[in-house]
Amino acid sequence: MIALTLDRIAEVTRAHSDAAVHETMVTGPVVVDSRAVTPGALFVALRGEKVDGHDFAGAARSAGAAAVLGSRPMAGVESERQLVVDGGDTEVVAALGRLARHVVAALPHADVIGVTGSAGKTTTKDLLAQVLEPRGSTVAAAGSFNNEIGHPLTVLRATEDTRFIVAELAARGRGHIAHLATVAPPRIGVVLNVGTAHLGEFGSREAIAVAKGELVEALPRAENGGVAILNADDDAVLAMAGRTAARVITVGQHAEAMVRASSVRLDPLGRARFTLHLGADHAPAQLGLSGEHQVANALAVAGVLTALDPDLGAAECASALGQALPMSPSRMDVRTLADGTTVIDDAYNANPDSVAAALSTLRTIAGSDRRAIAVLGHMAELGAEHDSEHHKVGRVVAETGVDELIVVGPEAAPIAEGARASGMSAVRQVADATEATAELDKQRGAADRPLREAILVKGSRVAGLEQVAERLYTQGGVQ
Repeated sequence: MIALTLDRIAEVTRAHSDAAVHETMVTGPVVVDSRAVTPGALFVALRGEKVDGHDFAGAARSAGAAAVLGSRPMAGVESERQLVVDGGDTEVVAALGRLARHVVAALPHADVIGVTGSAGKTTTKDLLAQVLEPRGSTVAAAGSFNNEIGHPLTVLRATEDTRFIVAELAARGRGHIAHLATVAPPRIGVVLNVGTAHLGEFGSREAIAVAKGELVEALPRAENGGVAILNADDDAVLAMAGRTAARVITVGQHAEAMVRASSVRLDPLGRARFTLHLGADHAPAQLGLSGEHQVANALAVAGVLTALDPDLGAAECASALGQALPMSPSRMDVRTLADGTTVIDDAYNANPDSVAAALSTLRTIAGSDRRAIAVLGHMAELGAEHDSEHHKVGRVVAETGVDELIVVGPEAAPIAEGARASGMSAVRQVADATEATAELDKQRGAADRPLREAILVKGSRVAGLEQVAERLYTQGGVQ
């Protein structure tokens, strides 16, 4: 964070103190975990589901925090080093947002780039961070820091040297993205897609589109530098062009997209090769990420690059895209084991669209000489569509030509039902990740089994399937 005096932070956050706060400088990061405190930090105390951050304020101060911010007085911290806002966690989070907004306003030369969509936000954010860093100091969300807490924490990592802030914006309902956009007003907004993730919270794909479009509505007018990057292959996203006064750059495989990919093909590890078109200019591109769906994410990044540099050539853009690699764990993390088995760890999250994309990648990597095995957990936040969407995924598993399916947990049972209803017989159901690992061990240890396999591990985070991938790495050794 840019250095601020404690009395200025109190003014910005609308906090008060039992003692007169002085000009103590907060020079370190803003953190909500006392274990992440470094000297000069501001520790923000929030009540979690299991612990109350206020109880760790003293430890944070002992670790070097310059001050603490919370909703009640905190033991172990001098009165002049603590700031209190009234109203509980809600007001502490609001104070955090006000502080982030102040920091952004103090950095007029920093471009804020917002990324949203039903799938691919984190991967696209990671790609953007990698291609932008050589062009200027870049701050990007860690993992999926994309809500009303994670978003300001990301912004508050910016300093006077920051040139780009890449913000991942998620929504659980209408108004959420609009609010996040007030915390760090974006100049460039990227909308990747409108899918079926979070149907349980929104109720319909149309409602999801309304919420995602709040990002382009928040952009400055074209004459003031606003740019919307819209996926031309998604009708719901393309329609958002009518909701913004910003300049629109369309990206996709559609023939009329301004930034376009053609002749897409995949190598043995599922990494895409294609021709990148920037208007009339074109060049070959090769991605370092697996999955044909990564082409759409890469094109969105290319759209941002052209917005920042209209003179950018296709060859230079393709080179930048090709140097980017997976960053966040358990997101299309493809590794080959010493015995030749390829593991696709995509266990961080799951929705119907991302599962279908991962299954397609599995089939590509397996090719004609490996057994394709899918280990699937349930997809969260689908509401009333839970059973039907899981059943559809089961059908997709069978239609994709997966050889074996292991369904993990009772909530994922409709996946097994859908696969069997589509004629697939090699379907097994297990209770949890531990049983899934045991089932894989049993199958892979059979005498008549070929060693060369491709295994996809995917489910929502709560399914804990990353344990399965870690077990496979431990057993097989990564090359």
